[in-house]
Amino acid sequence: EEAVFLRKKITLLRAFSLLIGSMVGSGIFISPKGVLKNSGSVGFSLVVWFVCGLLSMFGALCYAELGTRITKSGGHYIYILETLGPLPSFLFLWAEFFAIRPANSAVVSLAFGRYMLEPFFAPCAAPVPAVKLVSLLGYYMVLTLNSWSVTWSARLQTALSIVKLLALALIIVPGMMLLAQGHTENFQDAFDRESLVLDKLPLAFYAGMFAYSGWFQTSFVREELVRPERNIPLAVIVSVITVIVGYMLTNVSYYTVLGTQDVLASPAVAVSFVQRAFKSLISVVPVLVALSCFGTMNGGIFTFSRTLFVASREGQWPPLFSMIHIRRHTPLPAVMLMFPLVTAMVCIGDIYHLMNFFSFSRWLFIGLATLGLIVHRHRHPELRSPFKVPLFVPVSFTIICLFTVAMSFYSDPVNISIGCTMVLSGFPVYYLIIHRQMSSRCRSPFYYLTHKLQLLLEVVQQEIKTY
Repeated sequence: EEAVFLRKKITLLRAFSLLIGSMVGSGIFISPKGVLKNSGSVGFSLVVWFVCGLLSMFGALCYAELGTRITKSGGHYIYILETLGPLPSFLFLWAEFFAIRPANSAVVSLAFGRYMLEPFFAPCAAPVPAVKLVSLLGYYMVLTLNSWSVTWSARLQTALSIVKLLALALIIVPGMMLLAQGHTENFQDAFDRESLVLDKLPLAFYAGMFAYSGWFQTSFVREELVRPERNIPLAVIVSVITVIVGYMLTNVSYYTVLGTQDVLASPAVAVSFVQRAFKSLISVVPVLVALSCFGTMNGGIFTFSRTLFVASREGQWPPLFSMIHIRRHTPLPAVMLMFPLVTAMVCIGDIYHLMNFFSFSRWLFIGLATLGLIVHRHRHPELRSPFKVPLFVPVSFTIICLFTVAMSFYSDPVNISIGCTMVLSGFPVYYLIIHRQMSSRCRSPFYYLTHKLQLLLEVVQQEIKTY
């Protein structure tokens, strides 16, 4: 009896929780090993963490301005579409669906499974099949919740954001106490230049930026935000500063308690930290970390389903995925679509190979989105945005993103080549199907299948424009 559309249910607190919940996930608990391994020393790894935080702030400020200029949801996709055109936006969508998002979700899911099982098998490592089974169960639980209710997904994100900050505090406090007592032996000769390998630095930045990734999440749900012109910049600035401070203190605590070799040898750095610092919480911290990863999975599904929803509405994805459940008011088909690919990647993937695999494509298109901000400013000088950053911020962020992407070909040519091939494979699909269909305005060849699935899932097209 009421209109079917996505309601504005994301308040400032929920936007802040979405950003914190997406950034503070598996990254800070698994990436320290990758950053240290590819930067070579404790000192350089801390520099990488700080620079990654600074870059994330630059990127977040650029996206905050894009979010006030472009009023549609969809994040990277809609920004590239509105500024650079339909071809690069479709290539992003293609890479995001088949490579970036499922690999990212698989990494977080595997971290969730590993930390959830760690207390039951310590001091031994948890069996790989058990880790993958628990990882999939966690992912399916989040998938079900996002299909069921937007409100409950947002409430869960708020609650888990508090859990995430508590998990960081349990790592930071004992480390700072030991540091205050004079335990600085692990920081001797922190900047060892002999161990620095320049061609590995892009991989260190990928690991660090993975830990910060999530600062762009509010841009995916722009149409569901209350007062987006005010709340997007405010939520972005406060959350990124909070995470930078938290991450720097967490890494200092890791290195205070664990030596370089301990960090490199640990499959789960946070668990090794607790084993060394205070054994009384050995079963608590891994569960808190697992819940932190659970929140990141929830935020990822919540936001990416909106990308598919918007892409379908723009005519670059099958029309079924722009439909909303008639009673739940959730984008049910878009939420469910990632189910098979994430399942496959969890079953066959390894965390660090998956991380390099999807990082190339992700940072390529984030660089293109911030390039699009520069283009949009040039094309529309008359547009007065309520939030505007200095020009050097998008220029420097874009250059660094594209330079890091180019350098990564020397660091990990196999995985990066696979990611590049995945992006390029979207060209024939675009010209053979998407471009032709959009030009002719013909009915989708899957019309009758779409109609049957629409009846089965009880979904309809959005009835009210929210942008």
